[in-house]
Amino acid sequence: MNTVDAKRVLETALICAQQPVPLRELRVLFRDALGSDTIKLLLQDIQLEWSQRGVELVQVASGWRFQSRPEMREYLDRLHPEKPPRYSRATMETLAIIAYRQPVTRGDIEDIRGVTVNSLIIKQLEDRGWVEVIGHRETVGRPSLFATTRQFLDDMGLQSLDQLPVLDDPSGSANALQAMAAVAQGVTEPDAAFADAANDSQGEAIASLADGTLFEDAGMDLRKDDTNTDTRDGIEGTT
Repeated sequence: MNTVDAKRVLETALICAQQPVPLRELRVLFRDALGSDTIKLLLQDIQLEWSQRGVELVQVASGWRFQSRPEMREYLDRLHPEKPPRYSRATMETLAIIAYRQPVTRGDIEDIRGVTVNSLIIKQLEDRGWVEVIGHRETVGRPSLFATTRQFLDDMGLQSLDQLPVLDDPSGSANALQAMAAVAQGVTEPDAAFADAANDSQGEAIASLADGTLFEDAGMDLRKDDTNTDTRDGIEGTT
């Protein structure tokens, strides 16, 4: 199979797929006649060929997918004028804490936020597929440890947690929270939201998109303490 035909097969499979497609499944298209490195090069070629179109090919945690570009949202929203679900500030704060401090217990979240965490908030995040229990802390009561999921990365347009905006200044936590809120509520595309959050120290671009009234006071310090030794080591996993 020549390069043109191979790219056509990849394009067709990815356009028709309802979920991101991992590289190992893309190899199945060619009965493993093409290696992973070759397929990656073909995908990069496809990315370039689609660079001037309203749809782009991106890589997220679960694989590769086509998605609309941020500048197309204004027009696409006209086809679906209904508003997506809106998440409360408390929900987005909880999600941001889990994303940056994971694995964390409900008690950890309450210590950072300074208020009790409503069980319905955790359930909402679990039902959305963004948060899951990965084990239990070996302490009194063996509280559940929460972490984000691969679905969270996919929905936020990230390949890994390393791509979350770096919280290197006091305003960074608010930026990240606003970016997550913008994506979660369908206000903007993932890549645009997190790019702005990472580059704009005041978070003004995201605030203007995310109906900043909910997040204007979001100033939690989510940065990891260098002395914090809480990692996944010593955690008893669930089965």
